[in-house]
Amino acid sequence: MSELGIALRRWREQLAPAAVGIPTSSSRRSRGLRREELAELAHISVDYLARLEQGRVVTPSVQVVESLARALLLSNEDRHLLFELSGRVPHQNTMRTELTPSVQRLLEQLQSPVCVYDALWTQLAWNRSFAILLGDPSGWTGLDTNLVYRYLVGAPTRVQHTPNDQDYVGAYVADLRATQAKFPDDPKVKHVIASLRAASPHFAELWESDEVASLHATHKILVHPKVGPLHLDCEVLRVEGTDLRVVLFTAAPGTPAANSLQLLASFDIEPVDASTGM
Repeated sequence: MSELGIALRRWREQLAPAAVGIPTSSSRRSRGLRREELAELAHISVDYLARLEQGRVVTPSVQVVESLARALLLSNEDRHLLFELSGRVPHQNTMRTELTPSVQRLLEQLQSPVCVYDALWTQLAWNRSFAILLGDPSGWTGLDTNLVYRYLVGAPTRVQHTPNDQDYVGAYVADLRATQAKFPDDPKVKHVIASLRAASPHFAELWESDEVASLHATHKILVHPKVGPLHLDCEVLRVEGTDLRVVLFTAAPGTPAANSLQLLASFDIEPVDASTGM
């Protein structure tokens, strides 16, 4: 059996018939749903459900996955797991942008610079270390809060761009393409994508290229006006069960960059100078 088949059978056997309006009797042997009952609720054939549970089919269509999720009364977490096991991207009405308690603790307790973005790469929250390192973003509005937009239009930044960044921006565009596929009806998604296309011909070119790339850890050089260049590792983390992306800057212990990050903690937060990027 496949992981998908195991999960489907477990959910079916755990779902009480009464929860989906099926009357039960004392002679019923199964505590959960019978295969025939789930197939009827999901509007698929019993044979097809059997092949799913037995691992003979591992990539059902999005429509079948949606029907099974509804029939099984799955929670949001289990629904996402079902889509993941099926190799499909679930459609949702809107992005989830609320910070989870764990992400909030990350911002409050971590000393390293941290910024949280939504699935469009729009800034949602950051800690004090991030604002000191890269400049205070609290005054930004509209598209200025979007990481991809700021890069494409050459907005002021303390990050030194390299030729490798040109390749890496394709990974951000690919991630945005996945976001659009996941939230095709979200007005914010439609607005931001349309605005990026209008603001940057390069973005439009990348968008139409259908380039496939994944985000990964990178090395960044940031130039702070008071401590000078810092060589930092930049990690991009996804928060399970959310639509959040977390960007984290760190330095190896004992390095000049690590010492500079500790020193920055005593500085005040300042805005990024539009003329110098510092």
